[in-house]
Amino acid sequence: MTTLEIIASALGVLSVWLTVRQNPLCWPIGLVMVSLYAWFFFEVRLYSQVLLNGVFAAMQVYGWWQWTRGSGSEGGRPVVGATALEVGVGLVVAVLGSVGLGVLMATATEAAYPWPDATLTAFSLLAQLWMALKRWQCWVLWIVVDTLYVAFFAFQEYWLTAGLYGLFTLLAVMGLREWRQARAAVHEHAAPADS
Repeated sequence: MTTLEIIASALGVLSVWLTVRQNPLCWPIGLVMVSLYAWFFFEVRLYSQVLLNGVFAAMQVYGWWQWTRGSGSEGGRPVVGATALEVGVGLVVAVLGSVGLGVLMATATEAAYPWPDATLTAFSLLAQLWMALKRWQCWVLWIVVDTLYVAFFAFQEYWLTAGLYGLFTLLAVMGLREWRQARAAVHEHAAPADS
C-alpha cells in the first residue's frame, strides 16, 4: 500500500459519491483521481489500466462538459435510459474492444494480466461513457465491473484498491437507485405537460 494508492482511493470515493449525487464536481475530482491511478498502475505494470485511466481523464473532461451544458431551468443533463440499440451496440463494441486490447497487451507488452485487464478496461469505458451521458444503466454495468475488479485486485493482493472497488460497488447500487428515482421524477413532472 503506497501513499499514491491511498490518496487516489480517497479521491475515488469522493468522486463516485459526488457522481451518485449528480454533483458536477465529481468530474474535476475524478480527473485528479484517474491521473494518480494511471501513475500507480504504470508502476505495477497493468498497462491496460494505465490506458484506461488515460482515457478516463479525457472522459472526465467530456463528462464535466456534458453535465454542465444541458438544458432546463436548473441546467445540466437529465438522467435518461439508454435505448436497446445503445445497449446492444455498446456491449458489442466493448466485447470487440476487449479482444483487440487483449491481443495488443498480450503480444506487444509485458502486461501482468493482459486478458482480464483488457476486458475490464473495455467495459469500464462503456460504463464511463454511459455515465457521462447520464444513462441510468451505467450503474448496472458498474456493479458488474466493480465486483469483478474486487476479485481482480484481491487476487493481486492490492487490498486497498480491492476495498475501494468494493465500496464503488456499494456506491453503484446507491447510484442505480438514486438515478432511477431521478428519472422517474422527471417523467412525473413531464406527464402533466403532455396531457
